[in-house]
Amino acid sequence: MIRENQRLLNLFHIIIDALIIAAAFLLSYELRFNELWSPLIRHHIISPPIGYYLRLDQYLNTLVFLIPCFIIIYRFCGLYDPKRTNSKRHELYCLIKANLFGIVYGTAILYFIKQTDYARLFLTMFIMINLTADYIFRLIVMSILKLLRKRGKNLKHILLVGYSRMAEGYIDRLRAHPEWGYYVHGILDDNKPVGESYRNVDVIGNTRQLADLLATNKYDEIAITLRIQEFFKLEKIVATCEKSGIHTKFIPDYNHIIPTKPYTEDLDGIPVIHVRHVPLSSSFNNAIKRIVDLFGGIVALIIFAIPMLLLSLIIKITSPGPLIFKQVRVGLHNREFAMYKFRSMRVQEESAEKKAWTTANDPRVTSIGKFMRKTNLDELPQIFNVLKGDMSLVGPRPERPYFVNKFKEEIPRYMIKHQVRPGMTGWAQVNGYRGDTSITKRIECDLYYVENWTLLLDFKILFLTFFGRNTNKNAY
Repeated sequence: MIRENQRLLNLFHIIIDALIIAAAFLLSYELRFNELWSPLIRHHIISPPIGYYLRLDQYLNTLVFLIPCFIIIYRFCGLYDPKRTNSKRHELYCLIKANLFGIVYGTAILYFIKQTDYARLFLTMFIMINLTADYIFRLIVMSILKLLRKRGKNLKHILLVGYSRMAEGYIDRLRAHPEWGYYVHGILDDNKPVGESYRNVDVIGNTRQLADLLATNKYDEIAITLRIQEFFKLEKIVATCEKSGIHTKFIPDYNHIIPTKPYTEDLDGIPVIHVRHVPLSSSFNNAIKRIVDLFGGIVALIIFAIPMLLLSLIIKITSPGPLIFKQVRVGLHNREFAMYKFRSMRVQEESAEKKAWTTANDPRVTSIGKFMRKTNLDELPQIFNVLKGDMSLVGPRPERPYFVNKFKEEIPRYMIKHQVRPGMTGWAQVNGYRGDTSITKRIECDLYYVENWTLLLDFKILFLTFFGRNTNKNAY
C-alpha cells in the first residue's frame, strides 16, 4: 500500500512540476517583455525590451523539450524519492541543483540549434520563479504529509530483527519524530523473551519466525538491528527478506567501534568501510581550501598591515623582550611547526611556558597583551603561518606537544584533529571552547569540523569569528 501511495504521489509531483515549469515560463515572458502590464518595467526595475525579440509562440516551442528535460533531471536529483526523513534544507539543495543543471542543459540545446535570441534576463527570471514556486509547493506537500502521519495516516509499517543498542536508538528516533510516519510492529530476537518491550515496542518472537511473518504481507520494511555478536545470522536473514521481496535495511551495531559517520568505497566490487570520512583527504577539496587560504591570507595581510605595525610599536615600547613569540605546535599529520603570535606575556622560562595554559587574571599577561588576547589581535602573525602552509584560516586550533601527548592518552579520538591543517580559528572557538575550557567539548567540535567540512562551513566560522557572541569567551 505504501508503495502504491508513493507512485501516486510521484505522479502528482510530476504533473504539478510540469505545470509550475510552464507557468514560470509564461510569467517570466510577461514580466520581461510585456510593457503593458509588467510591474518590473513600469517601475523601471528592468529596462523595456529594445529592438528585435522572439514572439511568445516562438518561446513556447522551447517548452517541448524543456519540461521533459527538467522532469528527468528532477528524477536524477532525487526530488521524487521518498521524503519521510528529508529536511527542508535538503529539499531546497536538490531543487537548486536540479534547476542549475536544467538551465545549463537548456542553454546548451539553444546553442547547438543556433537559437541565440533568447534573453538572458528571461532565463534568469524563469529559474528564480520556477525554483521559488516549486519549493513553496513542496513545502506545502511536506507539511500536509507530516500532519497526516502525526494523525496516524500514510504510515510505513516496519519490523525490527534483532534487539540491540541500535534497535533502541532507532526506536528512540522514530518516537521523537512521529511526522516521519513509521509504525514499529515489534522486534524479533533470539535472546530476549517474548513480551519484553522497549518504549511500547514488544519482542514478538525469534528470528526463525521471520519467513512466516513476512508471508502475512503486513510490513513495508524490515530493519535489521542485530547485535554485533550475531552478525553471523545476517546472510540468512537478508536472504529470507529478499525472497519475500520486501525492502530491507541494515542498521549496524558498531557505534562503539566506529563512533562517527563512516563512508563506503567500492573497491572493484568489494565494499570497503572507511572508519572516518574526512572531506579534506580529497585532493580537490584540499586544493580549493588552500587557494582560499592563500587568497584570504593575502587580503588579511593587506587589511591588517597598519594595525600590526602599530601593535608592534606598542609592544616594543611597553614591554622588554622579542616582538614575535614563537611556540612549537603540532599540526597536519602530527608534524611540529613554529606558530607565530604577538608576544602578550612577560618573557618566561621555556620549561614553565610549555605546561601551562593562560587563565583569568593571569599575572604573566602584559597590559597590552590582555587587550590583544581579548580581541584576538595577538593571533595576527599567524597569517604568515597560513601563507607558509603550516596552518589554514579555519581548522582545529593547534596544541603544544606536551598537551598532545597528554590528551591522546586521556581523550578518545583526540589525534583525529591532526588529519587536517590547524586553523587560526575553528568551530570550537566560535562555540566558546577556547583557553581553559572543556577539552572534551573542544574535541567534539573539532571532530565535527573534520568530518563535515565544506567551504560554506569555513565561511560561516569566519563570519562568527568576527561577529559571533562566543568567540572571545574564555580569552584571557
